Amino acid sequence: MTLSDLPTPALILDVAKLRRNVRRMADAVRRNGVALRPHMKTAKSIDVARIALAGQAGGIAMSTLREAEYFAGHGIRDIQYAVSIVPDKLARVAQIQKTGARITLITDNVGVARAIAAKGAELGATFHVLIEVDCSEGRSGVLPGSEDVLTIGRILHDSPNTELAGIMTHAGHSYRCRGLAEVEAMAETERAAAVAAANRLRAAGLPCGTVSVGSTPTALYARSLTGVTEARPGVYMFGDMFQAQIDSCSVGDLAVSVLAAVTSHRREFDRLLVDAGALALSKDRSTEFVANDIGFGLVTDIDGKPFQPQLAVARVYQEHGQVQGGTGVPFDAMPVGSRVRILPNHVCMTAAMYDRYHVVDSESGDARKVIAEWTRANGW
Repeated sequence: MTLSDLPTPALILDVAKLRRNVRRMADAVRRNGVALRPHMKTAKSIDVARIALAGQAGGIAMSTLREAEYFAGHGIRDIQYAVSIVPDKLARVAQIQKTGARITLITDNVGVARAIAAKGAELGATFHVLIEVDCSEGRSGVLPGSEDVLTIGRILHDSPNTELAGIMTHAGHSYRCRGLAEVEAMAETERAAAVAAANRLRAAGLPCGTVSVGSTPTALYARSLTGVTEARPGVYMFGDMFQAQIDSCSVGDLAVSVLAAVTSHRREFDRLLVDAGALALSKDRSTEFVANDIGFGLVTDIDGKPFQPQLAVARVYQEHGQVQGGTGVPFDAMPVGSRVRILPNHVCMTAAMYDRYHVVDSESGDARKVIAEWTRANGW
């Protein structure tokens, strides 16, 4: 099967680019002497995880218990559930752990820490928990200097059914950075917050084995990760148009695209339609406030080469994408029925609508040949 044979829209993954992206991040993290814990919230695929782990038995992070069940079922034994746990999910966590996986949880709440301890006693389970620290993003986590760091730490350490595993934080606001200097400064803010909280625990006689940070920009460009034990980037595996514009990757690094068919020409309006709309591409507009706004995706030919001048999906309906260009649409190069590929604005959101990847290899003799189908663990 080739790209010309696939029904559209379809999610395409270039394994050659994936491998290059994985090597680049592994080198960056190794340079700073910390472990790499790939965050699988975007990929949601055991086949991608095996490449990201470079064939080694290592740990991953993820964002849903469905992912935890899926990866545990495929033999991954060290899994960090990187979303604040709520007590009514603990029984499900305990069931996953019975398969032999260690699920590390996070919390930033004193009451939840007590509930975890109580539920562990009730279920006869041991829960491993990181304290989430806010490194100035303002999303979730306790401040490094908050008394809650020590209170939560003591609750988890003193309970026979919980293990205080350490500290974690996430510099999600690194996506607001523009330029290397800003990213480097954010990486240091992230590192300093996590290490400060870890040092407070240790000064109080509490253990702190893990000090976990992570975002793709900060993991790539941190000048120092002294005091940190691991980094948890995720989107680096695939990249997207937003990441390309904040210099986490280049457009040529983007490993995932959406294959679509041209369905209609509207020459009178200088635009055409493709069969990839809001459900196939998502309505995320993360490039809206960067230099090159590509709407809902950058349009390329079937081989992944961007059109010049640039073409973008300027508007989406449920199943239609409206393609426009600043200096005219090349209708003759894109006849009705022809295939194009769309590089996503935000790959995490785009990939979420698909149950599988159609895998190609741009470094093979036939870059249009579909060499595999890899399933995804969607849902919660």
